[in-house]
Amino acid sequence: MILAGGGARRLGGGDKPLLRLAGRSMIEHIITALETHHIAISANGDPDRFAASNLPVLGDGDFAGEGPLAGVLAGLEWAAALGADALLTVPGDTPFIPRGLAAALAPPPACAGSNGRAHHLVALWPLTCRGELRRLLSTPGRRDIAHFASAIGMRRIDFAVTKWDPFLNVNTPEDLALARTIAEDET
Repeated sequence: MILAGGGARRLGGGDKPLLRLAGRSMIEHIITALETHHIAISANGDPDRFAASNLPVLGDGDFAGEGPLAGVLAGLEWAAALGADALLTVPGDTPFIPRGLAAALAPPPACAGSNGRAHHLVALWPLTCRGELRRLLSTPGRRDIAHFASAIGMRRIDFAVTKWDPFLNVNTPEDLALARTIAEDET
């Protein structure tokens, strides 16, 4: 599942996954790298903005406004309905994720790491954590992704950084310029 719910405030607003790199949107780069038949997008608001992807768009339902963990829960519910036993999540602003990511993170729970940093939203989640996550979102308190990841025993799998960090997040105009340079170099 591609988590596309950020507000892109540092980039002037809008949907970061729809920004273009080397003639394709970031979400197109991510979809290509995911190598799976079942992909959904986590986003609130008008789902038509992602219509070009031909993917289901999942809102946060009862937990709208609760942050990325609400998107993770929506994805876990969606994956359970498909008969899956795990959910891979990737932020919609990480266009250079490596191929074979789910296999590299298996078994769940595991998240990616690079440059000494954990990327808790680049993660393979066990569907068995749905109840615990629903309880967390149903009560007042922390909504910190790292805290929940730790609570379910998430491991960090480190990935090598070669020419660039494969988990580069596009958050600022400088990040976007770098991502566009990298994407042009890859084509």
